Amino acid sequence: MHPPATSAALLFAYAFLSNIALAFVPHEPAIIWYGPRLGVWTTTLVATAGTMLAAVADHRLLAPLIGRMARRGSGSSPLSTTWRGGQGVRTRRGGQGVRTWPEQLFRRFPFVTIALSGLTPLPFFPFKALAFATGCPAGKYTAAVAARCLPRYALLAWLGAAVQVPVWIMVALFALLMIPSLRMVWWRRAAS
Repeated sequence: MHPPATSAALLFAYAFLSNIALAFVPHEPAIIWYGPRLGVWTTTLVATAGTMLAAVADHRLLAPLIGRMARRGSGSSPLSTTWRGGQGVRTRRGGQGVRTWPEQLFRRFPFVTIALSGLTPLPFFPFKALAFATGCPAGKYTAAVAARCLPRYALLAWLGAAVQVPVWIMVALFALLMIPSLRMVWWRRAAS
């Protein structure tokens, strides 16, 4: 039996929108929600496809911008100083022109670093920015994003299928995951 096209298209669109650039909406509740409705593997593959399209769009739009910013900054590393001239991340030997240890690790193992970042509770944007600042090729970046989200989405979809999650818990989870995004928006308004 084939999943309803409308539900799959909605999940694809939501996965795209929740993973593009600095998305303000969480993707986890949607994947948990669609897990029992579309099936674990259909949910996993459709959400992964939407996320991969977002990765391609991000690479196309953000990589040139972040790459220029990294080259324009002082030192060879985009992490060596902050935008306001602060300390930044420490380098191994210190001084300008020396790469920081996170950048060295990322340059040596970009695929593994991006793929394993899905196993952490850390937000993905720092890894995305580092990939663009270090010039990670589009194909390698997109494949790493797929390797990052496929097992995570499968687990979330399985959770939704294995556990009958009440609607009120899904709404609460969505609201809880929106707090960091809303805080960023409100903080920017207060600073203006």
